[in-house]
Amino acid sequence: CLRSYLCSFDRLPISLKIPLGLFVCFFYPPEKGDFLALDLGGTNFRVLLVKVSDNGKQKVEMENQIYAIPEELMRGSGSELFDHIAECLANFLERLGIKNQKLPLGFTFSFPCQQTKLDESILVSWTKGFKSHGVEGRDVVSLLRKAIKKRGDFDIDIVAVINDTVGTMMTCGYDDHHCEIGLIVGTGTNACYMEEMRHLELVEGDEGRMCVNMEWGAFGDDGALDDLRTDFDREIDAGSLNPGKQLFEKMISGMYMGELVRLILVKMAKEDLAFKGHTTPDLLTTGHFQTSFVSAIENDKSGLVSAEKVLRGLGLDPSGEDCVATQRVCQVVSTRAAHLCAATLVSVLRQIRDNKAAERLRTTIGVDGSVYKNHPQFARRLHKMVRRLVPDCDVRFLRSEDGSGKGAAMVTAVAYRLATQHAERQRVLDALRLSREQLLEVKRRMGEEINRGLAKESHDQATVKMLPTYVRSTPDGTEHGDFLALDLGGTNFRVLLVRVRGGKRRSVEMHNKIYAIPQEAMQGTGEELFDHIVHCIADFLEYMGMKGASLPLGFTFSFPCHQNKLDQGILLKWTKGFKATGCEGEDVVSLLKDAIHRREEFDLDVVAVVNDTVGTMMTCGYEDPLCEVGLIVGTGTNACYMEEMQNVELVEGDEGRMCVNMEWGAFGDHGELDDFSTEFDRAVDDCATNPGKQRYEKMISGMYLGEIVRNILLEFTAKGLLFRGKLSERLKTRGIFETKFLSQIESDRLALRQVRSILQHLGLTSSTCDDSILVKEVCSVVARRAAQLCGAGLAAVVDKIRQNRNLSELKITVGVDGTLYKLHPHFSSIMHETVRDLAPQCEVTFLQSEDGSGKGAALITAVACRIRDAGQR
Repeated sequence: CLRSYLCSFDRLPISLKIPLGLFVCFFYPPEKGDFLALDLGGTNFRVLLVKVSDNGKQKVEMENQIYAIPEELMRGSGSELFDHIAECLANFLERLGIKNQKLPLGFTFSFPCQQTKLDESILVSWTKGFKSHGVEGRDVVSLLRKAIKKRGDFDIDIVAVINDTVGTMMTCGYDDHHCEIGLIVGTGTNACYMEEMRHLELVEGDEGRMCVNMEWGAFGDDGALDDLRTDFDREIDAGSLNPGKQLFEKMISGMYMGELVRLILVKMAKEDLAFKGHTTPDLLTTGHFQTSFVSAIENDKSGLVSAEKVLRGLGLDPSGEDCVATQRVCQVVSTRAAHLCAATLVSVLRQIRDNKAAERLRTTIGVDGSVYKNHPQFARRLHKMVRRLVPDCDVRFLRSEDGSGKGAAMVTAVAYRLATQHAERQRVLDALRLSREQLLEVKRRMGEEINRGLAKESHDQATVKMLPTYVRSTPDGTEHGDFLALDLGGTNFRVLLVRVRGGKRRSVEMHNKIYAIPQEAMQGTGEELFDHIVHCIADFLEYMGMKGASLPLGFTFSFPCHQNKLDQGILLKWTKGFKATGCEGEDVVSLLKDAIHRREEFDLDVVAVVNDTVGTMMTCGYEDPLCEVGLIVGTGTNACYMEEMQNVELVEGDEGRMCVNMEWGAFGDHGELDDFSTEFDRAVDDCATNPGKQRYEKMISGMYLGEIVRNILLEFTAKGLLFRGKLSERLKTRGIFETKFLSQIESDRLALRQVRSILQHLGLTSSTCDDSILVKEVCSVVARRAAQLCGAGLAAVVDKIRQNRNLSELKITVGVDGTLYKLHPHFSSIMHETVRDLAPQCEVTFLQSEDGSGKGAALITAVACRIRDAGQR
């Protein structure tokens, strides 16, 4: 029978999964304060005041009072039941003189419920003789709050509602950290245990564990126990308030154990096997043989005396043999109950053992309930059978002396702390969440700075410099030849050979090689930097078998430059961590030519110097003639677009268009973004190589987002809101939280387990599932703000183009490049959504540059060579 029962266990319906992952962090840090608990699960209920103090060692003191629930309320209206509970609660508060305090309360509600959050519990069905109407299908927390509000003479904060089984596990877990199973065998029966999150498909996340309320009393409702149930079980079920429901509970729990004995005794009497075939009205009356009689009759010393007394109380005249037979019936019924309970527990233990992949499991089961506590043999039989069935598990049974109310109070203490911490975390993160009104204001201010940068009079004061690029023509398909391109804009740079073929079968063939720029070259002298670049060009020409060749070269130089012609770029300032001396204020084309001459190996014709943004626009423009905007969101960020010549006041002439390099990373350098900036942005700016500069870029680009996240994590940890308040030395290191971690952590395919591995890489070896969830939220908030700010700036650009052309609607393509845009799982979609929302009159297509900005530089060079050759002819 037990084997059959265990095989059936796999079909046990888990009707509720309680979101109680907070159990894993229960003891860190110690809770303290005064908490109320309400324990409702039978004909009596308790109200408790639990005082938790922390003077070096946590101490718990409790005061409680038991109140009865009249039978008419158990079967009357739900509002009357909860009014009675509220009245008893008021009485308790008044007796202790704390009625004017608003204390947090934990509600132990020991009936099958569906929970989606800790302070909401929808009653699925009444059990244990309750039938109050108007409650099933409703939130019991709301009903209790309504009853309290109706009184109006006190107020409490209901923080958590839990099952008595969970409360028992929490109560015992306070004393024994190995406790991971809760068991109730009393009026009803139920169990809970800590299950691996990866097995809980109804709950998001796969890291850590969560308490599962099994509601195992309903086991067998699908027929799984039909071969074990007897005629007596079926008779009890038929006469119950909930026929066909809670069939397992009806074979085990105290509410039905005495009734089972009574039905067997009636059967024996009617078949002349006891009481000389006589019955009495009391013996025939349902409920007259109480479960407490079973406990008394099975007492080793006074059992037979008790049997005679009970039987005579039922109007019978028992013989000595009748008393012995009655005791035997009690033993059979209670033993079956204990063994059935043991069998289910064994399945739970095996599940936990398998989860841990342990050869031997050491665990503790917290137990409560009148049958377990009061029956003289039940606990011993249960323990013995469990150990017999799982000899490879060392199981300790820990009796809950304080009931489940203490557990409810402790859950409340944890939940109250977590709710306070959550509110503080959200307060911090809300500063990084931008409303639509704020984004529209960013768009408006960007528009103002665009106009200031274009105007000759205000150009010098503008933060968005709107630099002319002298790129006025796009490829027409007749370009041909071999061109070199150099793409410098970050810690790596590329050298490319681009073969352009014109005509009907026009094509672009590319060969390239990536080279690193050492930190010492970035931070050393200009000569050292450009000598390194020329060394790499020489290596590339040799690699391509073109040593000594002289080719036209396009130079993608992705730093703010002032241009007076296509082949000249005066560096205004370094960005992105570059600090090479002797370069700012100098023509970078001349610096490159000087380095070539110093090497004396080859000569190159530098035809064009362009920004990477312009190169990206040209690359995408080769594929899509509607592409008139270039955008980079990578290590840094910038944009360019085709502006009307009449608006470009720094260049003479007002016919046609010219590509303008916005250098929008400096937007905000005069305070335009101060009211959107946070303490974390200011911390990043203060420690940067260029404090006070590139403020917009520092809120958007890949070079800084990881550092913003790191500063938020430091703040949260210092406040005890993350990593249990314990910092790692690595997390204190500036730049250690790379922006690529944001992309990895926010990946929809990345499980929380993998997020935790990233945190372990940062020295946070004891981080929890909840830590991983919070880190993911921080990354999401920071990346979302970056994408929205970028989208607001771009919305200003496309709306400017639309207004320039006096169009009611504009159709345009934006060429985009950059690691953040390409690799972050959500950045691009959030940015697109923001542009659509803030520039509704523009139909914007985004074309991702697959070939980088180097191809664009080569194409600009090809166009310039075509125009130059045509002029010479």
